[in-house]
Amino acid sequence: MRKIYYLKTCDTCKRIIKSLPNTSTFLFQDIKENPITVKQLEEIHKLTENYEVLFSKRAKLYKEMGLKDEKLTESDFKRYILEHYTFLNRPVIVIDNAIFVGNSPKTVQAAIDFLANE
Repeated sequence: MRKIYYLKTCDTCKRIIKSLPNTSTFLFQDIKENPITVKQLEEIHKLTENYEVLFSKRAKLYKEMGLKDEKLTESDFKRYILEHYTFLNRPVIVIDNAIFVGNSPKTVQAAIDFLANE
Protein backbone atom coordinates (compact mmCIF):
# COMPACT_ATOMS: atom_id res chain seq x y z
CA MET A 1 0.00 0.00 0.00
CA ARG A 2 1.17 3.49 -0.84
CA LYS A 3 -0.73 6.12 1.04
CA ILE A 4 -0.26 9.60 2.43
CA TYR A 5 -2.39 10.90 5.28
CA TYR A 6 -2.23 14.69 5.23
CA LEU A 7 -4.14 17.97 5.42
CA LYS A 8 -4.70 19.65 2.09
CA THR A 9 -4.80 23.04 3.84
CA CYS A 10 -1.37 22.49 5.42
CA ASP A 11 1.43 24.24 3.54
CA THR A 12 4.03 22.00 5.16
CA CYS A 13 2.23 18.85 3.97
CA LYS A 14 1.93 20.29 0.46
CA ARG A 15 5.64 21.19 0.38
CA ILE A 16 6.65 17.72 1.55
CA ILE A 17 4.39 15.96 -0.95
CA LYS A 18 5.87 18.09 -3.78
CA SER A 19 9.36 17.05 -2.71
CA LEU A 20 8.57 13.34 -2.98
CA PRO A 21 9.39 11.58 -6.24
CA ASN A 22 6.70 9.58 -8.04
CA THR A 23 3.65 10.46 -5.94
CA SER A 24 1.34 9.43 -8.78
CA THR A 25 1.37 5.90 -7.33
CA PHE A 26 0.02 7.06 -3.95
CA LEU A 27 -3.47 7.28 -2.52
CA PHE A 28 -4.02 10.55 -0.68
CA GLN A 29 -6.33 10.97 2.29
CA ASP A 30 -7.12 14.43 3.61
CA ILE A 31 -7.77 13.57 7.25
CA LYS A 32 -10.00 16.59 7.80
CA GLU A 33 -12.41 15.72 4.97
CA ASN A 34 -12.04 11.95 5.40
CA PRO A 35 -11.05 11.19 9.02
CA ILE A 36 -8.78 8.28 9.75
CA THR A 37 -10.68 5.16 10.76
CA VAL A 38 -9.94 2.79 13.62
CA LYS A 39 -8.85 0.16 11.10
CA GLN A 40 -6.52 2.58 9.28
CA LEU A 41 -4.99 3.80 12.53
CA GLU A 42 -4.43 0.24 13.69
CA GLU A 43 -2.78 -0.60 10.35
CA ILE A 44 -0.29 2.25 10.61
CA HIS A 45 0.23 1.47 14.30
CA LYS A 46 1.44 -2.00 13.27
CA LEU A 47 4.25 -0.27 11.36
CA THR A 48 5.25 2.09 14.18
CA GLU A 49 4.26 -0.10 17.15
CA ASN A 50 3.67 3.14 19.02
CA TYR A 51 0.68 5.51 19.08
CA GLU A 52 2.75 8.27 20.65
CA VAL A 53 4.87 8.48 17.47
CA LEU A 54 1.66 9.07 15.52
CA PHE A 55 0.46 11.75 17.97
CA SER A 56 1.20 15.43 17.38
CA LYS A 57 2.24 17.25 20.52
CA ARG A 58 2.47 20.43 18.46
CA ALA A 59 -1.31 20.63 17.95
CA LYS A 60 -2.99 23.70 19.46
CA LEU A 61 -5.59 21.47 21.10
CA TYR A 62 -2.83 19.58 22.91
CA LYS A 63 -1.99 22.71 24.88
CA GLU A 64 -5.55 24.08 25.03
CA MET A 65 -6.87 20.85 26.56
CA GLY A 66 -4.02 20.77 29.09
CA LEU A 67 -2.82 17.42 27.73
CA LYS A 68 0.82 18.47 28.00
CA ASP A 69 0.41 18.40 31.79
CA GLU A 70 -1.04 14.88 31.81
CA LYS A 71 0.65 11.49 31.61
CA LEU A 72 -0.95 10.02 28.48
CA THR A 73 -1.05 6.30 27.77
CA GLU A 74 -0.98 4.52 24.42
CA SER A 75 -4.77 4.15 24.56
CA ASP A 76 -5.09 7.91 25.26
CA PHE A 77 -2.96 8.73 22.21
CA LYS A 78 -5.10 6.42 20.05
CA ARG A 79 -8.36 7.86 21.37
CA TYR A 80 -7.31 11.49 20.81
CA ILE A 81 -6.07 10.77 17.27
CA LEU A 82 -9.45 9.22 16.46
CA GLU A 83 -11.38 12.06 18.13
CA HIS A 84 -9.75 14.92 16.23
CA TYR A 85 -7.66 14.99 13.05
CA THR A 86 -5.29 17.61 14.45
CA PHE A 87 -3.74 15.04 16.78
CA LEU A 88 -2.33 12.93 13.94
CA ASN A 89 1.34 13.78 13.40
CA ARG A 90 1.44 14.50 9.69
CA PRO A 91 2.07 13.76 7.02
CA VAL A 92 2.06 10.00 7.45
CA ILE A 93 3.66 8.40 4.41
CA VAL A 94 3.13 4.66 4.04
CA ILE A 95 5.16 2.83 1.40
CA ASP A 96 4.34 -0.86 1.58
CA ASN A 97 5.81 -1.91 4.96
CA ALA A 98 7.73 1.32 5.57
CA ILE A 99 6.30 4.35 7.34
CA PHE A 100 7.49 7.93 7.68
CA VAL A 101 5.68 10.07 10.26
CA GLY A 102 5.88 13.82 10.65
CA ASN A 103 7.61 16.71 8.98
CA SER A 104 11.09 16.75 10.43
CA PRO A 105 13.75 17.24 7.75
CA LYS A 106 15.33 13.90 8.70
CA THR A 107 12.02 12.03 8.24
CA VAL A 108 11.24 13.76 4.95
CA GLN A 109 14.72 13.02 3.60
CA ALA A 110 14.40 9.37 4.67
CA ALA A 111 11.14 9.09 2.70
CA ILE A 112 12.70 10.75 -0.37
CA ASP A 113 15.74 8.45 -0.16
CA PHE A 114 13.54 5.38 0.27
CA LEU A 115 11.50 6.25 -2.83
CA ALA A 116 14.62 7.10 -4.85
CA ASN A 117 16.17 3.71 -4.05
CA GLU A 118 13.20 1.57 -5.00
